[in-house]
Order: sequence, then C-alpha cells, then structure tokens
Amino acid sequence: QVQLVESGGGLVQPGGSLRLSCAASGSIFSRYAMGWYRHSPGKQRDLVAEITSGGSTNYADSVKGRFTISRDNAKNTVSLQMNSLKPEDTAVYYCNAAGEENGMIYWGKGTLVTVSS
Repeated sequence: QVQLVESGGGLVQPGGSLRLSCAASGSIFSRYAMGWYRHSPGKQRDLVAEITSGGSTNYADSVKGRFTISRDNAKNTVSLQMNSLKPEDTAVYYCNAAGEENGMIYWGKGTLVTVSS
C-alpha cells in the first residue's frame, strides 16, 4: 500500500513557475515508478512526466523543456518543477505511483494549478 500526498499547487501568472511535491508513505518507494498526471475540464487525465526507479524520465511533448521531474528516494518524495507556465497548463495535477515489480497503481488526491493573469 502506498499513500501519496501532493502539495505546491496554486495560482501563478503566465510565464511563472511552481514546484509540486508528492510525499509517499507505506511501501518501498524506490521500487515504484513515479509520475505526474493532469486533468483539466473537458479533457482526459494525461501523463505530464514520469520517472522510473532507475531515474529515467519521460515527458509529454507539451511540457518538454519547461517541466522537470525528480525524485529523492531517501525522502520518499517526487517533485515537478514547472517553469514558463502557460494558461493551458491549468489543471488538477495528480501524483501517481506504479509498482515496477507488483504492478500496483496508486493515486494522490490532486493539487490544483491555475495559470492566469
């Protein structure tokens, strides 16, 4: 079992930056691939970025060069640094954990990011 709690969302102006964090507890964090997804009204929940237990990363085309995902296995946290934010980045951002050995999937409750002037 893995519990995920996101933080760091809020209101930011276009061009600004935010850093999201996800604190994980429960199972062995280092055995999970971690990801950030987002869901905006009228759209499906889409992958933003993901990082494997080995540190390999993958990004949605729309955020490449602007967002950076990182993890700290000692602190059981995964972060998403978001720069050059655009109004279309407005969404609820969800932390995701996917067990690389057991295939289990866990979600946080989400944190709202609003990019607006």
